Amino acid sequence: MADRVHPRDSPPTSVQQSEAVLQKPPSPASEKPAPPPGTYVVQIPKDQIFRVPPPENARRYQQYTSRKTRRSGCCCCLFWLLGLIVTVVVLLAIAAGIFYLVFKPESPNYTVERISIKGINLTTTSSTATISPEFSITVRAENPNDKIGIYYKRKSSIEVHYNNVELCNGALPVFYQPSNNVTVFQTALKGSSIELTSTDHKTLVDAQNKKNVPFKLNLRAPVKIKVGSIKTWTITVKVNCDVAVDKLTAQAKVVSKNCDYGVDLW
Repeated sequence: MADRVHPRDSPPTSVQQSEAVLQKPPSPASEKPAPPPGTYVVQIPKDQIFRVPPPENARRYQQYTSRKTRRSGCCCCLFWLLGLIVTVVVLLAIAAGIFYLVFKPESPNYTVERISIKGINLTTTSSTATISPEFSITVRAENPNDKIGIYYKRKSSIEVHYNNVELCNGALPVFYQPSNNVTVFQTALKGSSIELTSTDHKTLVDAQNKKNVPFKLNLRAPVKIKVGSIKTWTITVKVNCDVAVDKLTAQAKVVSKNCDYGVDLW
């Protein structure tokens, strides 16, 4: 029996398959496409890609950066403005404290000394009454300050009301009140053709029978304060008084009075 002879140059099947795998050409998908002839590939760093906008967005980028610059400038100006305001307020507070310690200012005192009334006739029996009242009011003004004078200027006003009805009005005299001074002055107030309802007429008659007729007196006076040789700006003095008299005649007497005082600095 003859022996079988295998050829030596015939490699094993596994070796042929591995060589076939090594010699297999790469797939077209894994290869990068070659650039067309005449073109160049330029590589740009990543940070420059985000900082330099493309041409179509250059205008929008410029608007955004200019808006951001304006906002930062506005914030800076606002910061300095607030700082300036705070500084001015602190300096004013310090100046006010020094002024108070040096001059020790006190509020003026006002009181109604006397009221004389004419022109109120309550004998009518009609549903409405027309009156033309005339008031002569004596006011006592006291300036208790040692180094402060008061200038009473023009365009002052005094009004007398009863149950929210203005009966008459007038003005204060113009004068200067020095320090540590008491000034008593009279002012005439007039009203014309004031209509009273039947209710107001009845309450006035009842109040006069009780010898307690209440009125409201509102005084507004523009003044300037003199400290040494310096005058302030115009300040408005406000005095509101609740005053009651025993009768509506020239011999009326004040039976009660209560005044509140205030100022408008500007």
